[in-house]
Amino acid sequence: MATSDLPLPSPLVSVDELAGLAASRAIGQLVIVDLRWQLGQPGAGLAAYDAGHLPGAIFLDLDDDLSDPNGLGAPGRHPLPGPAAFVARMAEAGIGDGSIVVGYDDGGGWVAARLWWMLDNLRFGRRGVVGERVAVLDGGIDAWTTADRGLSTATTTLAAAHLTLDGEWTGVIGRDDLRARLGSVTLLDARAAPRYRGETEPIDPVAGHIPTSLNLPYAINLDDRGRFRPPAELRRTFEAFCGKGGTTIVTSCGSGTSACHHSVAMRAAGLPDPILYVGSYSDWSRSGEPVVTGPQPGVPPALPNEAS
Repeated sequence: MATSDLPLPSPLVSVDELAGLAASRAIGQLVIVDLRWQLGQPGAGLAAYDAGHLPGAIFLDLDDDLSDPNGLGAPGRHPLPGPAAFVARMAEAGIGDGSIVVGYDDGGGWVAARLWWMLDNLRFGRRGVVGERVAVLDGGIDAWTTADRGLSTATTTLAAAHLTLDGEWTGVIGRDDLRARLGSVTLLDARAAPRYRGETEPIDPVAGHIPTSLNLPYAINLDDRGRFRPPAELRRTFEAFCGKGGTTIVTSCGSGTSACHHSVAMRAAGLPDPILYVGSYSDWSRSGEPVVTGPQPGVPPALPNEAS
């Protein structure tokens, strides 16, 4: 099998599978991406990368490389960049049409899932090539070190590559469209329960959640080792929350990042891809929209033409 046809068990690869890819000499096309990031701690991810990362990994930052303050979903904290700008940045980083991309972080894959979603959404690796070409390292850097595999402190810089992706984001929804559809879609909130209930809010201006949203923290997709649960178990979880079909599922979180974790989990479970509310709660709460506190989802707010 030619390295350009190497299939990945997308959206997840294990430590052994990743090590096998590197050992197979697909390394010329294999791009390992360190995506560690900490909320409210700019530079923490790069500092962690400098202290030790998977051998050969490059570093990409959620704020600088996977977001654009003037992009889709503004004024949320992590709007999507325009597709052309994203393609240019990934190509500059060394991701090209023939690359095999594996992202990892230290938080169960929640940031790596954002890179996976962005590349997958623009059909990276699905242009006539057999097998998927982008995945998340299951268990992240902790799984790598637990398996007694070494880290490196050498900074990796790849040559710029040629990358061709689609020119438009799909499977996304904006605030106005979501507001009009609340109550007719199943809206999942991937944030931790205390933030959903409004008991704490470390960064957004108003505590609580979007009316009608159901709290399904992204960590529910993981076992006690920080690995994704088996596909059948993931499927049962989502079906328990969302039913077995017939409803549109929209995922949200704080800023459109950990919501992508549900996209990975649903793909792994063999379920249809959900729609992503990119702006998520950071967009909603900054826009004067009504919010709900407590454990209950709440009811849809009145639309402007319904108000008395």
